[in-house]
Amino acid sequence: MNSRRSQRRSRRFLKWGLVSGLLLALTVSCMAPLSGAADKLSLLSQQDNTDAGLAEAGSSADIPPRMLKAYKNAVHLIGSKVPKCRGMRWPVLAGIAKVESHHAAGRSIASNGDIRPKIYGVLLNGSGAGGNTSVFNDTDHGKWDATATGERAVGPFQFMPGTWETAGQDGNKDGERDPHNADDAALGAAVYLCGKGRNLAAATQLRAAIFQYNHSNEYVAGVTSWIRQYSAAAGTTGSRSGSGRGSLKGVTGTARTVLEAALSQQGEPYSWGGGNASGKSTGSCCSPSGKSGAGINGFDCSGLTTYAFARAGIRLPRTAAAQAGQGRRIPASAGQGALQPGDLVFFGYAPGRDSTIYHVGIYLGGGQMINAARPGTLVRKDPVDAMPGFAGGARLV
Repeated sequence: MNSRRSQRRSRRFLKWGLVSGLLLALTVSCMAPLSGAADKLSLLSQQDNTDAGLAEAGSSADIPPRMLKAYKNAVHLIGSKVPKCRGMRWPVLAGIAKVESHHAAGRSIASNGDIRPKIYGVLLNGSGAGGNTSVFNDTDHGKWDATATGERAVGPFQFMPGTWETAGQDGNKDGERDPHNADDAALGAAVYLCGKGRNLAAATQLRAAIFQYNHSNEYVAGVTSWIRQYSAAAGTTGSRSGSGRGSLKGVTGTARTVLEAALSQQGEPYSWGGGNASGKSTGSCCSPSGKSGAGINGFDCSGLTTYAFARAGIRLPRTAAAQAGQGRRIPASAGQGALQPGDLVFFGYAPGRDSTIYHVGIYLGGGQMINAARPGTLVRKDPVDAMPGFAGGARLV
């Protein structure tokens, strides 16, 4: 991550080198594979503005809690680093980290923020690996990128070592500046985006900051699309998951059967690949975040929907994307107001393109759904906006 225009091509392919393996893993469970890693950015490039107004509030069900804590910590500290900066909020940092590393997917994040294994991009030596055609000489003697034969981007925010030397920060206050630490990297990214004192609440200045991070209009559009989605998720804070069976007042027939079946599984653990028409089951390895469901008896998102609809005698295909082809499709353009209790509700990397659907829940009513969100969570009620990329629904009952 730096301001050198010559890195545009290398950086564009670099970030997809990190997630290409993840996308190949999305062929089971809740997620649907994209046709190619490089396609993901163009699929996200649908909108180029973002709303402002959020700082530290809110959450999103697809972000590991420790990474979200790092983003919010950076927002808290940015005033002491760049006093003139305005409008920094965690969805901005989440948008960058989503595109750069899928929030450090496949890694473990320690309580102090250290990320292991460390995240390295491709070696930018002009070899063509990962799409890079430019040569970048070593600047850190391998200190950050573990090689003295050239340069490669590092950490969840994919800093170039030379940029980290000037923008790096000590976000967890342990006396070190480490791009492989979530707190340090998030604060470093915040400082870099703020520059000498941008107002990131202004769409034009936010775009300029993201463009400085990576000189690509495609990249800017992709990141701002995620910022908007995370801003929507954060706006639902205070109405997050609840306990109990939930109100089914006025819901009758098959829809009630489906919802009662799903609600009966509240508190069961998320298990990647887990769940089937008969109920919870042990899953498989591994989710995009690197978590195995093989030893966990529970449900993933599409496993939960498969079970709930089976209780009503309705057989569903196993993946979220395939389930979008069932029943009467409710387009995202119709809005959440078109949903009825018992509808499937979908989320995609590019709403409007069912091939990018990665998640499914069951609409409960009142803006909430029954959700098996991600590894480390339990089946619960969530606001529909808790997941980014609302992609409409499907009515089967």
